[in-house]
Amino acid sequence: MQTQDSTKSLGNPVQQFLKNELTTVNWPREGSMITGTFIKKGSRSGLFDLGRFGTGIVFGLEYLNARDVIRNLKKGDEVSAKVVTLDGENGCMELSLVDAGKQKLWQQVQEAQESGEVITVKVTGVNASGVVVNVFDLRGFIPTSQLSAEYAPKEVTADPQKIMDELKKLVGQELSVKIINFNPKKNKLIASQRETVSINVKEILKDYQPGQIVDGVVSGIADFGIFVKFVDNPQIEGLIHISEIDHRLVDNPKEAVAMNEPVKVKILEIKEGKVFLSLKALKKDPWETITTIIKPGSKVEGTVYKFNPFGAVINIQDMPVQGLIHVSEFGSMEDMKKSLSSDTPHAFTVEAVKPEEKRIVLKFKK
Repeated sequence: MQTQDSTKSLGNPVQQFLKNELTTVNWPREGSMITGTFIKKGSRSGLFDLGRFGTGIVFGLEYLNARDVIRNLKKGDEVSAKVVTLDGENGCMELSLVDAGKQKLWQQVQEAQESGEVITVKVTGVNASGVVVNVFDLRGFIPTSQLSAEYAPKEVTADPQKIMDELKKLVGQELSVKIINFNPKKNKLIASQRETVSINVKEILKDYQPGQIVDGVVSGIADFGIFVKFVDNPQIEGLIHISEIDHRLVDNPKEAVAMNEPVKVKILEIKEGKVFLSLKALKKDPWETITTIIKPGSKVEGTVYKFNPFGAVINIQDMPVQGLIHVSEFGSMEDMKKSLSSDTPHAFTVEAVKPEEKRIVLKFKK
């Protein structure tokens, strides 16, 4: 016979059962996913058997949003749903089938990002910052900086409309991408096409070193420089920054090269899968011998290459370098532009030659 103490130690069977249930069962919470079995459809609601969690209901706006899904359900069909409210209509757990579908899609996005999986997406639209894509039926975005060299717009300016015109060529195309960032609450999904090729390119780049001279082809021209694809490895595309085009000031890279033009370039740097190139490094530096060609006090002729806030850059006739004339020579920028018409040669006096600063200072010969 059990003693009173031993009976107490067992506890109330109902309490013990409830305790076990609470500690071993993963009870649903608002916002969590739950699986239910379809019971029946009412005129404005759908009921689902949630097993030990009772009955779930889809009604009101959630029913209207999911009516096409519910219309096709048969008794006994299993569905996944999102818990909206634990204690809803008539004590039932209120559910959302539409949100459940979206949550499943976001789960796919998360799994793709965590695994580093390469997925195929379709370009559906563009804006000045990149392209809009369909990712698992969710709206995603690829910034222009995350497009591979093959697809990124190159012959563009700062004009957003021109960038969009280039990107519109991608609408309807399928691209291989990786998910790099997402936030379901903000409906934000960022993908990268560049990431899918970066590993392979990094491996190929191990065969190249800074200082090496390679043959290339001009593959793009932008305001800030020139893109060049390697002839022996077209997967590799490097950038010649505008400052590395020539020893002279270059205001527009189109002055120096044309699309598809063959060029020899020098590799300046290879960093994180990016290649930085130079045309200037393969040209003799005229500043090393400039003092033997031109002296202070010399009389020269030249034309305006570019006005800037401080004055003007002058192309000196028969000289491999340019000169600078300060706006103070004329009093104001307006007066300067009146005195120095862009297409007309003008006479100047060389005031100073400073090869260490790569600068020739001119005076206007009135």
